[in-house]
Amino acid sequence: MNPLIEVAGLQAGYGSSQVIFDISLNIHQGEVTTLLGRNGMGKTTTVRALCGLTRPNAGSIRFLGHDIAAKPADWIARQGIALVPEGRQVFPNLTVHEHLIAFAANRAQQADPWTAAKVFAFFPQLAERQHHLGNQLSGGEQQMLAIGRALTTNPHLLILDEATEGLAPIIREEIWRCLDALRKSGQTILVIDKYVERLIQLADHHTIIEKGRVVWQGSSVELNADHGIWHRYLGI
Repeated sequence: MNPLIEVAGLQAGYGSSQVIFDISLNIHQGEVTTLLGRNGMGKTTTVRALCGLTRPNAGSIRFLGHDIAAKPADWIARQGIALVPEGRQVFPNLTVHEHLIAFAANRAQQADPWTAAKVFAFFPQLAERQHHLGNQLSGGEQQMLAIGRALTTNPHLLILDEATEGLAPIIREEIWRCLDALRKSGQTILVIDKYVERLIQLADHHTIIEKGRVVWQGSSVELNADHGIWHRYLGI
């Protein structure tokens, strides 16, 4: 089976500063994949390149069989890639409900698509706050909203950058529950996070990058069996 998204030899950066030098990875339909590495190693730049937010300097990105490396971000989003960005980036002057209907679409042509009502059932805390503005929510509620907003586009690929960063432990557990439920539903996911133990339980495949290059790829079984990799590349 061909990958849903296939990245080969990806290079990108900002101005004259190159950040990623040779990133290659494949994600198959229904798979949960992680992108791991210490801070500043190029994870977010890689994600930005996949979403069209940073223009690659070289390499290829094939999504659903089409080369998207030179396409603008809005075009890529309409093809079915949804990003939950680092920092959440909710709109301060939109209500929770308005966030969930503003970008609603069925890009993956789901038989039972995500709607605002379905998101409220998935995140009851958001249902209680649906008339509150984005800037009236806690950090955890904003993260739930950012995930819900992405889900209402019904993407082929859901990308989460720093999924649990800065969240209280009880809220982190809620996010892990959410991601596990999405995995069981067959949602294809690429996730960046630092909690390797939880990612091993969640994901099928892992890619570790250091200084903008892939240094290790393998399964959860392989990563769990070699904690030397954790210490060498993840600072754990």
